[in-house]
Amino acid sequence: MYLIVGLGNPERKYEGTRHNVGFEAIDALSKHFGIDVNQKEQKGIVGKGIINGHKVILAKPMTYMNLSGECVQPLVDYYDVDPETELVIISDDVSLSTGNIRVRKKGSAGGHNGLKNIIARLDSNVFPRIRVGVGECENGDMVAHVLGRYNAEDREKVDASFDKVIGAVEMFLEGDMDAAMNKYNVKEKID
Repeated sequence: MYLIVGLGNPERKYEGTRHNVGFEAIDALSKHFGIDVNQKEQKGIVGKGIINGHKVILAKPMTYMNLSGECVQPLVDYYDVDPETELVIISDDVSLSTGNIRVRKKGSAGGHNGLKNIIARLDSNVFPRIRVGVGECENGDMVAHVLGRYNAEDREKVDASFDKVIGAVEMFLEGDMDAAMNKYNVKEKID
């Protein structure tokens, strides 16, 4: 069983914000693979189905971003998911240009409180993740940036990034994170 979790905040007022790109990625996976995500379970909303012959659970924690581990860790335990090989977390990343993605097998939270909470609850930072670029904070107010909405151009870039997320998830399910990293990780120039 594979567990694919997109991070975000549950209230309607957060829909379409940069911080909720993980929820949007789950919605894209749900639509693409025909898996309804509508069952309440372990402080989240989940959907169970098959992707390319693999049993999967798509999940959205309903705990608010900073407590995402309160949903993820019980799901990992209940379904006996191996975090190193059967879990992938999808989150926003302000250090990536809007619409780019970065795939990693493990790593730090990188300042992301949702990832930080998952790492604390799992007592490990060794789990795959897909980070979706939402652009850098330009005015210094990080909270306003991640809880803000995209302009029309950035919205198109983010929507286009979900095809990359779907491709990376398919490679993850085939056990080929290295191929996903080689294909989707973009080396960005630092100005």
